[in-house]
Amino acid sequence: MPLYSLDQIEALTRQALVAYGAAPFVAAEVARAVRIAEGHGNKICGLYYVESYCLQLETGRVNGTVNPVVSVPRPGAIHVDAGYGFAQPAFTHGLVPALDAARRLGTATLAVGHAHTCTSLGYFTEQIVAEGLIGIGFTNASPIVAAPGGKTRVIGTNPIALTVPDGRGGVAMHLDQSTTTVALGKITMAKATGQDIPLGWALDAAGDPTTDPEAALQGSLVSMGGYKGWGFGLMAEILAAGMTGSALSHDVKPLKSPQGGPHDLGQFYILIDPATSEAFANRVSALAGYATVDEGVRIPGQSRRMADAVEVAPKVWARLEALAQGPRPSA
Repeated sequence: MPLYSLDQIEALTRQALVAYGAAPFVAAEVARAVRIAEGHGNKICGLYYVESYCLQLETGRVNGTVNPVVSVPRPGAIHVDAGYGFAQPAFTHGLVPALDAARRLGTATLAVGHAHTCTSLGYFTEQIVAEGLIGIGFTNASPIVAAPGGKTRVIGTNPIALTVPDGRGGVAMHLDQSTTTVALGKITMAKATGQDIPLGWALDAAGDPTTDPEAALQGSLVSMGGYKGWGFGLMAEILAAGMTGSALSHDVKPLKSPQGGPHDLGQFYILIDPATSEAFANRVSALAGYATVDEGVRIPGQSRRMADAVEVAPKVWARLEALAQGPRPSA
């Protein structure tokens, strides 16, 4: 497949978003997130989503020109109303006051409400760690997960992200995962390529295990570790919806569909300043040594590297070029 630089990917994505009605700042923030996802090989959160972004801008399912509103209901609690716009610019508006609060108080929270899907949650916790703080994030999604033993969809894949600085200007750990055995995008990608999925990923509509991605999409995904993952998914739901005033997963329509109401999702972040502990850097360093003493063992995120260029399927690139020309005039 052809190789494209991250600069090319970001520029063409930004052009497409502007062509479909996003304000320049909004388009730049979303395109930067696409760039980072592609650079880390996270295809599900990269170009895979751009077409839906554009079509939802066109239908009004996402507001591409709204100006997020930041409020501070408590000294350590920063709230951002995304106004049914993209999560990326809303987070950017709230990050600086949240960082300031965490440095003053030791810990702060950043609640982003009424937002479009944030796609890669770890993209945001990495920005917190780039400022030397610990970042923990939670979000919800459209309903696709039933309780263990059940078959009725209640919550989304509800990712949790945790990124930890090493106390010396680097990253000690980066964990970004759904609370299901696998992300929903892997199911939809398997369906698109005509592949089966492994047993243990999903259940069909009757609650039985399935290897058919179409049956899985009509059924539900399995929580990682059964009741343990279900509990983490519920916790993410409570924080993402309850602490932001956003919709419960149960009421969110499929994320990539052009039609339907705004996503109205929430993201909730906890920022912790490790400078409140003089032992932090030494303890993290010692733990890393103990955890990686065996050959081939690594801490989550330890081997992540940003590529300069990535492979993009010709069909995907051609579609991106078409989107960059804007909507076709109706006949």
